[in-house]
Amino acid sequence: MIEIQDLTKYYNDFCAVDHVTLSVRPGEILGLLGPNGAGKTTALRMLTGYFRPTSGRISVKDLHMPQDTLKIKSLIGYLPESAPLYHNMLVYDYLTYVAELKGLANKNQQQERFKALSDLCGLSGIMHKPIATLSKGLKQRVGLAHAMMTDPEILILDEPTSGLDPNQIAEIRDIIRNIGKEKTIVFSTHILSEAEATCDRIVIINKGKVVADDTTASLKKGALHDSFIRLTLKGPDPQKAQDFLTAMDQQLEITALAPEKDGLVSFEIRSPANRDVRPDIYLKIKQTDWIIMELAKEAQALEKIFQKLTREDA
Repeated sequence: MIEIQDLTKYYNDFCAVDHVTLSVRPGEILGLLGPNGAGKTTALRMLTGYFRPTSGRISVKDLHMPQDTLKIKSLIGYLPESAPLYHNMLVYDYLTYVAELKGLANKNQQQERFKALSDLCGLSGIMHKPIATLSKGLKQRVGLAHAMMTDPEILILDEPTSGLDPNQIAEIRDIIRNIGKEKTIVFSTHILSEAEATCDRIVIINKGKVVADDTTASLKKGALHDSFIRLTLKGPDPQKAQDFLTAMDQQLEITALAPEKDGLVSFEIRSPANRDVRPDIYLKIKQTDWIIMELAKEAQALEKIFQKLTREDA
């Protein structure tokens, strides 16, 4: 559906997007992740034809930018981070204006489309309310209806849940998942859990470059393989316990955690090749008078992987 090759964008001497190459399959929900300033918005603006790349190629369904830009735009619905709404208009009047602007002038067709969008985006109770009186979550729904007005094949969303409360985020996620049953969706976010809950595939971008590109399931599987042991003891001095564990096996990577109440000390322990050293730890500590309060293997959170890929020194 979408092919991007060596996409690059400079602002004077600053490289915002650096030779990005990726493809998006029909019917796929792709999450473009990265910290603020990573280049996500610039990449989406080039994909929608709003910005022209410094170099690189974009093609959509065998159409190519810049020569087929207008045809490509007709296939895409775009919702920028700040929805372009006229706050002094009623929702119904605004959608009528958008419909006519996009060439949907027939009143019967408008009514049919408004009904479909009202059901999809949950607008039935606010059609005759001024946009200025709506919450940000409802304004985002109106923005989604705007982007979906011509029933485009591709939907591009730039941080669609930015600034929303948890309930509003869940509602927008549900709408995106429903739309994704029939459309190809690309949306940006810096919240990994949001992409994990919604996307088929995740692309992580940092400093303008792609640093990870895989299915959500594969990233989760990778996180499970990057595991560690959490050990909590009662009784020992923290430094004495760390020295004891280090002496047990010099290859162990031992990280002391913040002291806990009731005299508990905790550690994260990683071993070479992800070897399970819990039996060895148990037998060694059994020889002391310390009490094991916790000895568990835990999976590395996806958030940790994201942090590793996007930290300043990565």
